[in-house]
Amino acid sequence: MFLLGVLFMVLGVGASIALHEIGHLTPAKKFGVKVTQYMVGFGPTLWSKRKGETEYGVKAIPLGGYIRMIGMFPPRPEDEVLPDGTVRVRASSTGRFSQMVDEARSAAYEEVSPADRHRVFYDLPTYKKVIIMFGGPFMNLVIAGVLLTIVACGIGLPAVKAAKIYTVQPCLTTTATTCAEADRSPAAKAGLKDGDQFVSVGGKPVTTGTEAINTIRAHGNQPVEVVVLRGGQQVSITVTPVLKTMDKIDAEGSPVLNWKGQRERAEVGVIGASIGAAKVVDERRPLTDAPAITWDTFVKTGSVFVKIPQKMVGVVSAAFGSGERDVNGPVSVVGVGRIAGEVADIQQITLMDKFAMLLMMLAALNMALFVFNLVPLLPLDGGHIATALWEAVKRPIQRARGVTGRIYADAAKGMPIAYGVSLVLIVMFVLLAYADIVNPVKLGN
Repeated sequence: MFLLGVLFMVLGVGASIALHEIGHLTPAKKFGVKVTQYMVGFGPTLWSKRKGETEYGVKAIPLGGYIRMIGMFPPRPEDEVLPDGTVRVRASSTGRFSQMVDEARSAAYEEVSPADRHRVFYDLPTYKKVIIMFGGPFMNLVIAGVLLTIVACGIGLPAVKAAKIYTVQPCLTTTATTCAEADRSPAAKAGLKDGDQFVSVGGKPVTTGTEAINTIRAHGNQPVEVVVLRGGQQVSITVTPVLKTMDKIDAEGSPVLNWKGQRERAEVGVIGASIGAAKVVDERRPLTDAPAITWDTFVKTGSVFVKIPQKMVGVVSAAFGSGERDVNGPVSVVGVGRIAGEVADIQQITLMDKFAMLLMMLAALNMALFVFNLVPLLPLDGGHIATALWEAVKRPIQRARGVTGRIYADAAKGMPIAYGVSLVLIVMFVLLAYADIVNPVKLGN
């Protein structure tokens, strides 16, 4: 089952990458741009087949994909345009970065034959450039939305319907069953009992254990009214939580980690009781909820990306020190595969629940690809979109200044940034993969 879970995720990631590139390929061909390659993966080619003017194939390293369009970089005024329409690059300077840009520009121009001069990417209107570059991330968004809808509206999402007290701890500082009155737990003093089901805490209705715990934690050394269901009747009890230094938890009940990957601590109210879910059911949501569910997933994914620098410090601490992996932090494809295998290997849940969890993982991964690819830095799709939009802003300004002829935003000048971003991404992947091997995110953390 572990291997089946890994295989499911590998195939799912491969399909997501393939569809992402189709999102670029389809509008590019529709708008007449010549596409010479459509590849899933990087590195050595495992299989390829040419159909028409495009080579379709699969490469050895399944960490992404690409389509190769001719004419990604526009000519500069100083470049020489030959009679047949091809372009010869004139060296701009002897600087290392300038040479890097000139080499990339020359390589791009070599792909443009005189017959294909009218089929280059850089001559497209701005809106067509944006559609082509947005098409890939948009496919990931569609995949995420479809998978989330299948799970939420077709299979059902786990819904906690009630919270209860599993165990009342007689003594607050020991595990003994009897103790002095001063050491008795607030729950025991107030008369709370094992099996009491929460109706409300502090006047707020609660349906999950996390809601009950967080409300109790906020009332340290303050009396709080707790309404519980006991023997079919509602019982109102006043309990006074005592202050105790505990791990912070978020709204989902997960530990809050600092930038070093260490659990944050705080003085919070406790009553000396084990609180958890009383009833969990798989609940199908109406189709009208699908957009809200997709939006909520997008917001949560975006919040993770905003905190990537901080979370990467925690990953380094977890990989090389005593830090703890953040369950809401980034993982590599190694970690994704490992978690998928663990999900498939869980013995306590049904096959349908496993399938739903794997689909949710794949949906979250596609949402992450959507957000990640829209970062406005080359070589990401968002970088090309930003370049196209800057061209739309730049053109009327240059026209007002009396500039004639075609006006472009030169993406080639961003190649040093593209190489830098690529290097950062490679380092991040290596760090995440190493952390996922030596100190992986574990289910149930």
